[in-house]
Amino acid sequence: MKINIVYKEGEGWFVGHIQEYPDYESQGKTLEELRENLIEIYDDISKGLVPDAKPFQVLEVAI
Repeated sequence: MKINIVYKEGEGWFVGHIQEYPDYESQGKTLEELRENLIEIYDDISKGLVPDAKPFQVLEVAI
């Protein structure tokens, strides 16, 4: 399975979210730490532990 992580780096931290769940951000001192944190969030969502989590839809548009 693959998930897309959207992130930015600033002031010594990587901050990001899973593309389909932008309401749930995390951070890490390294990209690996951020990845681990976001996988944990995704696991919680998948297990139903975050009942209000609704995925955003992604629409690809060619221009």
